[in-house]
Amino acid sequence: MSDSKKPDTASPNTGHPGFQEYQFNPISMEEGKATVMLPYNEKFVGDKTSGSLHGGIITLLMDTAGGMCVMSTLKQIVVIATLDLRMDYLRPTKRGMDITAEVECYEITKNVAFVRGFAYEGEGDDKEAVAHMTAAFMLNTQGPNITDMNRFSAVSSEDK
Repeated sequence: MSDSKKPDTASPNTGHPGFQEYQFNPISMEEGKATVMLPYNEKFVGDKTSGSLHGGIITLLMDTAGGMCVMSTLKQIVVIATLDLRMDYLRPTKRGMDITAEVECYEITKNVAFVRGFAYEGEGDDKEAVAHMTAAFMLNTQGPNITDMNRFSAVSSEDK
């Protein structure tokens, strides 16, 4: 992992159970933007012949990055709910390639935040989009304790 891809351990989301269980690495979080990386893992492969990751894990990555982005815009950790999420898959992922989600909050109202972003493979000039996302998040919702470990499915190193 290059220095630019090291997790941001100062981020309040680093200790979130979803980040730990799904191996999401927060890269950066600034007002209105969030970047989160998913290291390639065979457990998340959807097509064993090509090694392409399952779309579900990419959707989860984008939804999580979107939530982080909303919280960076609000400048606080709050309970939010995904109202709408649209994923457009541009091409299959490649075996062994990490995926990086880059998301921005482009509009926020009293009750709803709107985000958009891309999931990429590679870095710099070699960066290639694999999916595009748009989403809307409800603000000020009542919800469960987001740090409750029992809410999340178990992903362990023994799973193959």
